[in-house]
Formats: sequence, structure tokens, C-alpha cells
Amino acid sequence: MIKVGIFGGTGYMGGEALRVILQHPEAQLAWATSRSGGDIALYHPNLYGIDVNLIHPDKATPCDVVFLALPTEESITVAADFLRKGCKVIDLGSAFRLKDRSIWETVYKMRHPFWELAEEAVCGISELHLKNIQAARLIANFGCYSSAGILGLAPLAKERIINLYDIVVDGLSGTSGVGAELSRAAHHPEIGNNLVPYNVVNHRHTYEMEQELSLLSGDNVTVHFTPVYVPTIRGILDICHTHYINRITRDEVLALYRDFYRDQPFIKIYDLPKDEKASWQYRPYPWVSSVAGTNFCFIGLDVDEARQRIVVFSALDNLGKGGAQAGIENMNVMFGLDRRAGLTSLGMHP
Repeated sequence: MIKVGIFGGTGYMGGEALRVILQHPEAQLAWATSRSGGDIALYHPNLYGIDVNLIHPDKATPCDVVFLALPTEESITVAADFLRKGCKVIDLGSAFRLKDRSIWETVYKMRHPFWELAEEAVCGISELHLKNIQAARLIANFGCYSSAGILGLAPLAKERIINLYDIVVDGLSGTSGVGAELSRAAHHPEIGNNLVPYNVVNHRHTYEMEQELSLLSGDNVTVHFTPVYVPTIRGILDICHTHYINRITRDEVLALYRDFYRDQPFIKIYDLPKDEKASWQYRPYPWVSSVAGTNFCFIGLDVDEARQRIVVFSALDNLGKGGAQAGIENMNVMFGLDRRAGLTSLGMHP
């Protein structure tokens, strides 16, 4: 059994990691931390009756793998400490995602004290970095918006069939993305009948998308990204607008996506048939509710031949495939397990 520690167990990301690890057939929780301690159900009532007491961070001992669900600055020093002790580390935050130090330090407005670890860290998108993840001791899980955008755009960038300098991504997120701390934007009377744009230019996840898509394409990619909080709890829908260079049909683009993701168990190319008699079409495109609580990413698309546009819809759970469950998938890969171990739950409907 893999001994797992979760450093930062009271937030939504730590809670999701706990929920899945506690049901994992090949992993065992060693400890989870909180500065305030106490019964896990005080923070995650869905875990009521589970015998887990949070320990103070100072009492965390080495184990096989440590998940970090912490603020960026704290993640850096905690990761360095556990790596020195021989643990593998999966950071669910943003401490090690970017490979350009000047960009990272500009975006996060701080000096990175262990940049050599950022250079070593492997991007935690298994569909693109599987072999590197197998050999890694430090994984940088990417953000929920950027994971959805990268997965949604990867085949187009790899084949360079679109204008790489004019990609527009509109990200719609459930309010769990704000985190467990109280925030006006996520307060129910504010968001319940509302849409809240925020950090509408230069959002930090933009750089993650540009980095990975540039690596895939072999050229510098420009992404114009704007996020919006919507009155749901879980889930991300990235709406990606691109313009193709040479004429291509929807069937050809779908075939490209199916081929690109043919061996990827958590990517589903979504294409329910259109109802040609319907006055408005929605069946061919994924719903965010379909992936809630799962490690799946559903990708749908359409082609606007009149305007040379390909629009891609990439839906995932920000705490699942965009967060803690992707981290657990990476754990499976690092320890030679089936990638799907503990992650086979399907979405709920309704």
C-alpha cells in the first residue's frame, strides 16, 4: 500500500484528495494536516464517521508521497523539505508550474527560493507527459482552467492547423474554485443570480496554457484568456475559439481528436448526434454536470465554415481532473499502478 500524506487537509482541494484516497484500493492515508487540528468532519461533513484526525503540520512524518494543498509560498518550502526526506511530492498548487523564472516571479510577485525544483518538476497532465511522470519525484499539477484549455486545444496545436497567435479562451468556473475561505464573489446572495468576471486579462493560468501549447506546436502560442465565476459549485467549461488555416470539416476535426486521445482513459470526445429537427442544438456538446466528481474531461467541438472558426468545449471538474483527482492519477503513474485505480467513478445525473 502506498502511504499518503496530505499537507493542508481543510480546504476543498485537500478534502477532495482525502475523499478519493480513503477509497483507493492501493493507497492508505498516513496523515492529513491542519494547524487547528480536530475531526475531519468539522471541515468536510461528507467524511463524517471516518476515523481521521487532522494533525499539526509539525507532526507530519515522511511517507511515500505527499500531496500539497497549500498557498504558493508555503508549498515551495514544504516541498523542498519532503523531497530532502526522500518523499515524492505532488503539488496541487502553482509553485512549480512555469519553466520561465522571470515570468513566474512576475506573475506571483515573489522570488522563488528553490528554482531548481521548478526546473525539475514535471507537468501533471498525464496525456502529454506520461513517461516523465513515471520517473518523476516532483509533480506540478496544473490549474483547472489551464488543464481544460490545454486538453481542449492540444490536438489543434500539435498539428498546427490553427492560427497559434489568436486563440481565445473563455473559462466558466464553479465557485469551489474560489476556495473554502469566505469571499464576496462566491457568497451565495452575490453569485446566486450573477456572473462574475475577474482577472480578465493576464490571468496566471494563461501562462500555463501558452507554455504547454507552445511545447506541443514548436512555436510561440498566444492565448487570450478571461475567466468568469458562475453560480454552480463544481466544474469548469473552457470555450476555446480558434481559426483554422486550411479548410477542414467538423468530422475531420473530431477524427483528429479521437486519434490524439485514443489511448487516454480519462478523455472522452463528446459527440451525441444532432437532432436535425430541433430549432436549437445542444446535444453534441458536453455539460459540466456530467463530469462533476470525476477525473474525466469531456471535449466537444464544432466548425463554423463560414468564418473559418473551430470552437472547442472542454469540461472537467475543477477539483477532479482539474485538481486533486488528476494528482491521484499522477500518483498511480509514479508508483506503477493502473492509471484508473481509485478514479473510475462516473458523473451523476441529474
